[in-house]
This record gives sequence, C-alpha cells and structure tokens, in this order.
Amino acid sequence: MNDLNLDFDKVNGLIPAIVQDVESNLVLMLGYMNQEALDKTLETKLVTFFSRTKNRIWTKGETSGHFLHLDSITVDCDNDTLLVKAKPVGPVCHTGNDTCFDEKNTSKTLFIDKLRQIIKDRKNNPTDKSYTASLFDKGINKVAQKVGEEAVEIVIEAKDNNKELFLGEAADLLFHYLVLLEAKEIELDEVVEVLIERHSKKQ
Repeated sequence: MNDLNLDFDKVNGLIPAIVQDVESNLVLMLGYMNQEALDKTLETKLVTFFSRTKNRIWTKGETSGHFLHLDSITVDCDNDTLLVKAKPVGPVCHTGNDTCFDEKNTSKTLFIDKLRQIIKDRKNNPTDKSYTASLFDKGINKVAQKVGEEAVEIVIEAKDNNKELFLGEAADLLFHYLVLLEAKEIELDEVVEVLIERHSKKQ
C-alpha cells in the first residue's frame, strides 16, 4: 500500500476514495483524500479524509467513535481513484444508517471467502500449531471422515431446540466442508456453479 502511484495533480489535489466493507463488500461511503489524508490513513490505519466543507483533515469517527479500520487500499487503472477496504465500527453515515446510501450492512457470508483463503494458506504453509494443517497432514480420508462426523452431530442437534449448540455444529460442519473442498482442490465457486445451473433449468 505504500507504493501507491497516484496522480493528485490530475484531480486538483483531491482523490475520490470509495470505501467498501472488507467483510460484506458493501459500499459504505465516498470521501476525498489529499496526500496528507492518505499518509495519515496509512500511518494510523484509520481511514482519514480531507473535508471539502471544513477545509481540513478529518478522521472518520473522530467525534462519533465510528471509525473505519483500514484493511487495504488499491488504485484504479487511471491512478486517480482509490478503493479503500475497511472494517467499520458502528454505522458509517451521520444519519445513523449503516451506509451513506441507506443500505443495511448485515450480511456476513463473504467472510467465507476470507476463511477459504486462511484454509488454503494453512495447507500451503503448515505449522505445528495449526489444527487445519494437521487435518491436511492426515490425508483426504481423515478430512472426509471429519465431515461425516460433523454431519451426524448436526443431525442430532437438529432434533433438539438448543439454537446455540446447533449453530456450533453448523459452523463445524461448514468449516470442515471447506477444508474438504480445499483438500480435493475444488473451489467453492465450482459448487455454486452447479447450483446455478440446476436453478436455471427450473426457470
């Protein structure tokens, strides 16, 4: 992120910065950064802008406490727009809405993509302390066995009314299923494609 090649002169010193939730991918807001705001963002890891109305640098959340914790910054093809991925603390808009576009930011399903990357890293860069790496080390049969065990356990919990226990078993099953896909070198998108194809045939 420190090697950003930006053309501030092209846009009169202010670069538009699109802020996106790193977990949900929802667009949260649009702000503007000058070089000072960008430098402070990179230094503090808190997203900071240049306020055109107040004519000064301001860190999002400096008064409300609803900070945007920086995850990454990328530059567009013309070097004059930023895509800022961040983790918001509380609502982003001054109106109290989750985003400045009045959209709810509640979905957490994209965390699965992040989890998939972590699982892939555990396979490619194993450590002795990693449970996931130990599964890969034991081979495909062990991974498949764990998926079977978790499937049985979620069926058992489904018969009761303890939501907390059911959610725990559901999370265990989903995690080990993702590990199995990685062990088989199959992307989750390939499975989703099968579902899309089946759905399209029913239309």
